[in-house]
Amino acid sequence: MPTSDADIWVLLDDRAGNRSQALGVADGLGLPCREIEVRYGPLIRLPNVLLGASTIGLDTATRSALSPPWPRLVIAAGRRTAPLARWIKKQSGGRSRLVQIMAPGSGDADFDLICRPEHDAAADGANTMRIAAAPHRLTPAHLAEVAGAWWTRVTDLPSPRVALIVGGSTRRRTFTDDMARALCEQAGAATRALGGALMVTTSRRTGASVAAVEDALGGTPHQLYRWDQAGENPYQAYLGLADAIIVTAESVSMCSEACATGKPVYLFAPDALITPKHARLHDILIKGGHARLFAGELDLSWRPEPLNVATGIADEIRRRGLLA
Repeated sequence: MPTSDADIWVLLDDRAGNRSQALGVADGLGLPCREIEVRYGPLIRLPNVLLGASTIGLDTATRSALSPPWPRLVIAAGRRTAPLARWIKKQSGGRSRLVQIMAPGSGDADFDLICRPEHDAAADGANTMRIAAAPHRLTPAHLAEVAGAWWTRVTDLPSPRVALIVGGSTRRRTFTDDMARALCEQAGAATRALGGALMVTTSRRTGASVAAVEDALGGTPHQLYRWDQAGENPYQAYLGLADAIIVTAESVSMCSEACATGKPVYLFAPDALITPKHARLHDILIKGGHARLFAGELDLSWRPEPLNVATGIADEIRRRGLLA
């Protein structure tokens, strides 16, 4: 809950993944926080080593909204928020403690806790915590709530119900129509073999391949949410309602959120879509027993432990006394 005079500030920029990670950690602390909306100016394109502990990468409205009393704790995610976090600590005379999710890009020593993904190759220091996946806000209670609200909309689908979470292209790799067809045909066959149905969501990154997704679902009982259609996105509800989950594995956030459910999670990871960094993430999730690679079959008998990275970070914040 945003609170104007809270001792915890959460820096929120325009990247949904960064917002979810920072807010997930704040939720894990269970304390009032102030949500700081961060907007950038053109200088944010400069490397952080040049920006330093400053606000020069921010727009005028964001800079004018920052004033004392300075917080006891700052939670930030992503490289672009790091200069602002360091500036706040400087303004507070060093009293503000900084928690950074993902590498800050510069000034590591200014941060009291840096949460680096295990799949990122980087040197560790005394202020480093390695995390298996990305933190987020999808707690069991939240998933149960959204699933309950959506339940009546899937009652006509035969059980078991399999959530098919379709992402898409990244900056380095392209999600093709052939990949979309292969995914949906294999997911459909595996689901039909169980006598069940698919609950399918697509994302903006799916792009024009959403047509291939729709075509390839064929005779499989399903419910489909297209990224460009109006209405509520059932992504979170599908995670809560699913008996199993198949997720395209190019997204750290989607993989992490799927593994928070405690449901069988299957990663669709064709070589042409997956970077080496993502492959390292998959290896960590698979070795940890949180996910399996999707090879055209579904086993609903295994129940992995839910992976909740946000709670682990919140516990580490307390252990290190960063709220004292």
